[in-house]
Amino acid sequence: MPELQVSAIICTHNRDQYLGAAIDSLLAQTFTDFEVVVVDNASTDRTREVVEARLSNPRLQYLYEPTTGLSVARNTGAKAAKSPILAYLDDDAIATPNWLQHLYNAYQNNEKLAIAGGKVTLLWVDGMTPPRWLSEGLAGNLGAYDLGNAVVYVDRPGLTPRGLNYSIRREFLQQIGGFDPNLGRVGKNLLSNEELHMTNLALQTGWQVAYLPDALVAHHVAPERVQQSWFLSRGWWQGISECYREQIAGEAGIGQFRRGGERLIRGLYKSLKFMTDPAQRFENLVYSYGQIGYLIKAAQGLLSPTSGVKRS
Repeated sequence: MPELQVSAIICTHNRDQYLGAAIDSLLAQTFTDFEVVVVDNASTDRTREVVEARLSNPRLQYLYEPTTGLSVARNTGAKAAKSPILAYLDDDAIATPNWLQHLYNAYQNNEKLAIAGGKVTLLWVDGMTPPRWLSEGLAGNLGAYDLGNAVVYVDRPGLTPRGLNYSIRREFLQQIGGFDPNLGRVGKNLLSNEELHMTNLALQTGWQVAYLPDALVAHHVAPERVQQSWFLSRGWWQGISECYREQIAGEAGIGQFRRGGERLIRGLYKSLKFMTDPAQRFENLVYSYGQIGYLIKAAQGLLSPTSGVKRS
């Protein structure tokens, strides 16, 4: 096998029904100088069997990480990887055949590129259609990501690439000490914002972050997620995640109550303004609900600055 240029990494936890298709999409890449690393993050289903059925392919390796947590698993995969570019694909996503080629080209053409990710479309289960209350904004919680058909250099963390279609230069990852294990999903805990945090660090230290429209990935929409209760929970954890990210970045303090209060009022106002539009109404209710989580976490941080997010 030629010298490896890209390590494609899948971190997986109990997604055996989707995992095989994700691995197969990587093994079918047109790019040739790569490996595939699957990190089994304490799965209890048939994950290991799914990987072992494909281990005859010399590109593929299997690792078991007993400590649950997406950031922990990502760091485990990075340590085992042999390449200067690390490309992370979710276990319920499917990469298009040229995915790795487009990522590799971007890094080759820009030595200051630290992070790059591409467009994400949604794969709906047969017979399922998007509900009327699902806005374009909330579809982003299902993984959808589209900044257009041209390359975009991200200039603010809010536009950061989705973690399900995400790549990072090893040099930058080592520079910042890896993915922060205090951010990122742990089991059913929907803590997030780890990619936003990474983008913030990159921009602060002179690196660049890019959206690559041709590095396309499709993401399965799990039927259990197409429930309003799931989006409300996701919004709640988004608020907590943002508060915790601010704590890590040294931005916490009394100003969080002003910011969170203003966002809560704005969200409630818009939910009333768009009362006749079910998608916009629900999106703003989810946003408002998230601000309540944000404010509660901010109060906990102010009362006990050393307290962290309970990761259960």
